[in-house]
Amino acid sequence: MKKYIPFTFLLLLLSMGAFAQKKSLFNQQDLSGWHADIPEKDKNPSIKPSFIVRDGLLVSLGVPRGHLITDQSYDNYRLEVEYRFPGKPGNCGVLVHASTPRVLYDMFPKSIEVQMEHQNAGDFWCIGEDIEVVNMQVRRGDPKEWGATEGKLRRILNLTDGSEKPLRQWNTMVIECLKDRIKVWVNGDLVNEGFNCTVSSGQIALQAEGAEVEFKKVELEKL
Repeated sequence: MKKYIPFTFLLLLLSMGAFAQKKSLFNQQDLSGWHADIPEKDKNPSIKPSFIVRDGLLVSLGVPRGHLITDQSYDNYRLEVEYRFPGKPGNCGVLVHASTPRVLYDMFPKSIEVQMEHQNAGDFWCIGEDIEVVNMQVRRGDPKEWGATEGKLRRILNLTDGSEKPLRQWNTMVIECLKDRIKVWVNGDLVNEGFNCTVSSGQIALQAEGAEVEFKKVELEKL
């Protein structure tokens, strides 16, 4: 005898997120669903790629500098990224709500960057878009210099020290984008929380910013 779930109960489950939509943005085989924007390639089309798949990992080689950008745009989601610096410590980042390419220094797309630089994971960088945090002046500097363009104070410091794993170990970063708010956790620690973001949707991008970084997971859950 078949049993059916009452429709009202299904609605309750949906409201509680019981059927949350999770999907991997990286298939561990190739870079389907992504495209690269590498400014240096404009002058040298045969330049080596900045992003590759190696041993089932998505790898940012760090150079030539640029971004790997999702073909799709997203809003209201939780993004989980597992990453590590396999060699020397360095810089990288996850950009959320990305849109217009190369708006900053002819390199960075309009977005909010969630910093992954070694020992600074979770900082916000404002790139043509802006966001607010609690205790803003202490964490960003002189309000007269705040801005999202070249020469302005675009960096907003994170809330913690010591949340990252030792070099070469895997870190888990979770970025929750819900309406005009962005929250960031690193290895379970809440490291940043912003509100009144000037944008609430867009593409997701990974950086090639000088250091090799390996990504084991890039998974998105719709909220």
